[in-house]
Amino acid sequence: MDRRNFCLGLGAFSGGMMMPSSLRAARTMPAAAGMPKPMPQPHSERLAWWTEARFGLFIHWGVYAIPGRGEWVQFNEQIPVEEYARLAEEFRPAEFDAAAWAALAKDAGMKYTVLTARHHDGFALFDDPGNPFTSVSTAARRDFVAEYTKAIRQAGLHAGLYYSPLDWRFPGFFFPDLYKENAVKMREQYHRQIERLLTNYGQIDVLWFDGGETDWLSFGHDMHTAEFAKRKPGEHYRGQFSWQGEKAYETIRRLQPQIIVNNRGADVPPDYFSREWITGDFDNQTPWEACYPLAGSWGYAGDTEPMSLREAIQLLANVAGRDGNLLFNIGPRADGSIVSSHAARLREIGQWLTKYGESIYGTRGGPFLPGVYGASTHRVENIYVHILNKEISRLKLPPIPAQVSSVASLTGEAVHIRQTVAGIDLELERSGANETSVVVVLKLDRDAGQILPVPVEG
Repeated sequence: MDRRNFCLGLGAFSGGMMMPSSLRAARTMPAAAGMPKPMPQPHSERLAWWTEARFGLFIHWGVYAIPGRGEWVQFNEQIPVEEYARLAEEFRPAEFDAAAWAALAKDAGMKYTVLTARHHDGFALFDDPGNPFTSVSTAARRDFVAEYTKAIRQAGLHAGLYYSPLDWRFPGFFFPDLYKENAVKMREQYHRQIERLLTNYGQIDVLWFDGGETDWLSFGHDMHTAEFAKRKPGEHYRGQFSWQGEKAYETIRRLQPQIIVNNRGADVPPDYFSREWITGDFDNQTPWEACYPLAGSWGYAGDTEPMSLREAIQLLANVAGRDGNLLFNIGPRADGSIVSSHAARLREIGQWLTKYGESIYGTRGGPFLPGVYGASTHRVENIYVHILNKEISRLKLPPIPAQVSSVASLTGEAVHIRQTVAGIDLELERSGANETSVVVVLKLDRDAGQILPVPVEG
């Protein structure tokens, strides 16, 4: 999942899990019979819980955890399909405990989770009689999606599933016109598996597509030229194959009217946009989510050290301050266990959120735009100023059409304020003990949501 340089032009990025560097530049349940079909909720209603949540857990897990070199290992190392498939007979995750995963997400202060039901390698963590390459039909003999969704819901969290229409086992993905019949078989698998995922596992709250965009066919190469050159920015796939996105969308809305969908499904209208490896610009008009790995890779790639607590908290504040959600990723080992340092870091984030979560949960970004100082969030009459630069002891904020009635530092620093027509001056008495983020709350005499975003100089 790594398409850091493929911009969608909306401040959002579209990605595919851990793409090799050479490719980075391109890039409620159904009604009973006879009953009327449930109608999809309006867009804003579907997103309401998600916007409040602000923080979720991404989980990349599959047979690629056995070699432990990331989820793109098959493609990066050009492992033959037949050879790679034999990994499924080694995949017997004795340490897998869905309830423990759910408890960790809850301890970390996360409100939803997204599990890779099937990645680009084609291995499914759920039952599909039409596909023998699943955890149910091979050595594990377990439906991990079933165990996962049950545990997540029992923990009171929202359950999401990642799904890739792309499948490296099908030449039709790489050459959709030359191998059109094969591409159609891949599409049939996609539609069949989406229907199974949204029928057999109760309410699914998030469907996180990846690699299914039409322009990702052929990995962005133009197969209509002898050179097979990369399509130029703005140029689109113009062949005969179609993912039949309208049909997929009808299935999604028929089976799970309340589900929210990201922007990486071909011709499937999105509820929100995904950014990958980037916080990007402030955007309070287009719902978006940034996804980052906690420890440098998406799928398991050894017991690597996670980012520091300071980096994690500042990332969360920067994303929320830009009016987005943060989807933080871990890659469990092949046996289902989670690297202890990764789990410990997540719990530390949860401890921070237990104390200061009011500045993240249920907030919107702004009105002070992100800058050198850090970022801000707001909820009702409160503005939360996240001062992330530890060199700053005095901060000058621009004037706003509201009176500050009180000021306090949630994180314990003494703070002094002076508000004039020229702006708001904050002065901190730093103790040196706080290495993550100073959170100053300004209580206003009106709803902070009425204030338009304003830049902070310096």
